[in-house]
Amino acid sequence: MPSTTVTSLGYTPPDGGWGWAVVFGSFLSIGFSYAFPKSLTIYFKEVQEYFSVSYSEIAWVSSIMLATMYAGGPVSSILVNRYGSRPVVMVGGLMVGVAMVAASFGTTIMHLYICVGVIGGLGLAFNLQPALTIIGKYFLVKRPMANGLAMAGSPVLLFTLAPLNQFLLDNFGWRGSFFILGAIVLNCCVAGALMRPITITAKPPANQSGGDDDGAVGKTDPQARAGCLARVNKLIDLSLFKHRGYLIYLVGNVVMFFGFFAPVVFLAPYAKHQGTDEYSAACLLSIFALVDMVARPGTGLVSNTRWIRPRIQYFFSFSVAYNGACHLVCPLLPGYTGLVVYAVFFGLAFGMVCALLFEVLMDLVGAQRFSSAVGLATIIECGPVLLGPPISGALVDIFMDYKYMYFACGVMMLVPGLFLFIMNFFNYRWLKQEEHEKKREELPMGSARELATMEETKDSEQNIKLNQEKQLTDSDNKEP
Repeated sequence: MPSTTVTSLGYTPPDGGWGWAVVFGSFLSIGFSYAFPKSLTIYFKEVQEYFSVSYSEIAWVSSIMLATMYAGGPVSSILVNRYGSRPVVMVGGLMVGVAMVAASFGTTIMHLYICVGVIGGLGLAFNLQPALTIIGKYFLVKRPMANGLAMAGSPVLLFTLAPLNQFLLDNFGWRGSFFILGAIVLNCCVAGALMRPITITAKPPANQSGGDDDGAVGKTDPQARAGCLARVNKLIDLSLFKHRGYLIYLVGNVVMFFGFFAPVVFLAPYAKHQGTDEYSAACLLSIFALVDMVARPGTGLVSNTRWIRPRIQYFFSFSVAYNGACHLVCPLLPGYTGLVVYAVFFGLAFGMVCALLFEVLMDLVGAQRFSSAVGLATIIECGPVLLGPPISGALVDIFMDYKYMYFACGVMMLVPGLFLFIMNFFNYRWLKQEEHEKKREELPMGSARELATMEETKDSEQNIKLNQEKQLTDSDNKEP
């Protein structure tokens, strides 16, 4: 992978320097993108009572926000490819801030769907993809560690925002809290300012050379269609849908995301349902975030070792299945102590998945195609991200118990984990076989060339020898 990435980029990433400032900016940007929707669950019970809505209806707020964040991936990727990461992140931070301020004046749950869900979610999309993409421009050898540190922004901010949101709710109500959060999230604009474009000029890939000729007069229809496709591929690389490893990744993730976010969204409400007080319930999110905070950079360090990195897809498969096992055990654990134990193990599992989620994608497609890959992946994944929490909320409404929701989420995580492990096993074998076949095809060609050269040399030597013998014979016949 490294060699391929260097070739596709046309330069060797600096692996340090200003890159660490970029990692800090990505830390803030990614942190708000993932922690913000989860931290808003603190307000769910109050908002639910204010608007007199069900569990399923209130779950749509964070669900729409996450789904819009994922659905906005291709738009964000196109803007990043066109304008770079810095302006896109700054505009995204401004959008989320305005959305939260507007939501504080909402009079119906639909207002929250539009302001927090749609506008805020699109702003988060403009924060997430650029932050993930620019790390691959600055790092190669240390990329797993840099990704792990950047992804640690989510638990750090969740650890901070969970008690802060409870404090704001107690003192200012949900309206005043949303107004204040709108000001806090403007820090994403500062994060975007740190994402300075890399100064090394990349060489254009060979297959994109001659792109200026796409509009030449006199082209045939197939050439015109090829030119149109080339222009589309300059915006977003659709050839990724022919990439076997990428398709395996997509299938596993689509199933996984049905059960990925719901356990976090309903962790605090589940604790309150069992009779836990509000601050203790919020403390569970802080415990979860604290473990997650340590797990993400730790996973980045482990995955950067020479034992794990060559087979990092297996590590990701294990982390997905481990999440499923945690959810299946959760309803069996007794009382608040059981929830604390679950929060610890779930935080570790969740941190592992989040640290590896985009690193394994970059490992599959390379840094140059990563922006397009993550954009296409997020819009496909927005369906399960959107539907997962409301379906889980519907299970709670139907059975009036959270345990069936956690069992369902456990199955939806365990199955794709096993699927990814099995399919990656075969994919590694297929890649190895393809590499051997390629070598076998090259070997006979090389041997034939060598054989032809040897025969030509041998014929030349024989011709020289015959000429010498002929000259000697002629000289003997001339003697008296």
